[in-house]
Amino acid sequence: MCYDDGARPPLPPIAGAAAEHGDLVLTAADGNRLGAYAARAAEPTGAGIVVMPDVRGLHRFYKELAQRFAEAGVDAVAIDYFGRTAGVGSREDGFDYQPHVRKTTPEGITADVAAGVAHLRSAQGGAARAVFTVGFCFGGGNSWRQAAGGHGLAGAIGFYGSPDLALDVLDRLAAALLVLVAGDDRARPASAFEDFDRRLTAAGVPHEQKVYEGAPHSFFDRTAEQHKDASADAWRRMLGFISARTPAST
Repeated sequence: MCYDDGARPPLPPIAGAAAEHGDLVLTAADGNRLGAYAARAAEPTGAGIVVMPDVRGLHRFYKELAQRFAEAGVDAVAIDYFGRTAGVGSREDGFDYQPHVRKTTPEGITADVAAGVAHLRSAQGGAARAVFTVGFCFGGGNSWRQAAGGHGLAGAIGFYGSPDLALDVLDRLAAALLVLVAGDDRARPASAFEDFDRRLTAAGVPHEQKVYEGAPHSFFDRTAEQHKDASADAWRRMLGFISARTPAST
């Protein structure tokens, strides 16, 4: 897993406010009910983002991250993966996530992301003009994969994800990717991202890749003071990526 209950998202460089935030339950097209947490921006930019957690699902780190995006002007909804097998409930410390991770499917995750996208495009979710995904570890690779999910995304962002999760849909990726790599990630060798970069380029997929040399898996964490510069740069890159792909209001 990426984050335990002591981890906290770094603060974004834009200091705004979240107008409202809280838990909700979404319903996917296949009838699955999934836990989610939404945050609305007090000063919205027209962008919305689906936050895709690590293997533990929707726990405190990702709820707070949704608030941080809202403070930066991006309406956000963080989703849970385990509604089909664990119901709607807490994913804090003590949740035995491993059996449920093994039961996830690409189709189920895509359906749940679609529910998050639909929420962001609704009036309740902020009527976003451009929708993105961002994921971490398990969610990182699955976030890139969502560019082929038929959601009409403006972009897909992933931290320390597995490129393997996107390789079988490489020819169907229909949105730009932002690939944020921990240079000292013991689980993901640098060669995997070098190969991913080459394959994305060969497939004509617009993408940006940044390797944070010396940064470990899960470096994007306010409690990891030694990696605060990498976290600040990651925020700048994410918000720049989002801003460049969000049309102005008419």
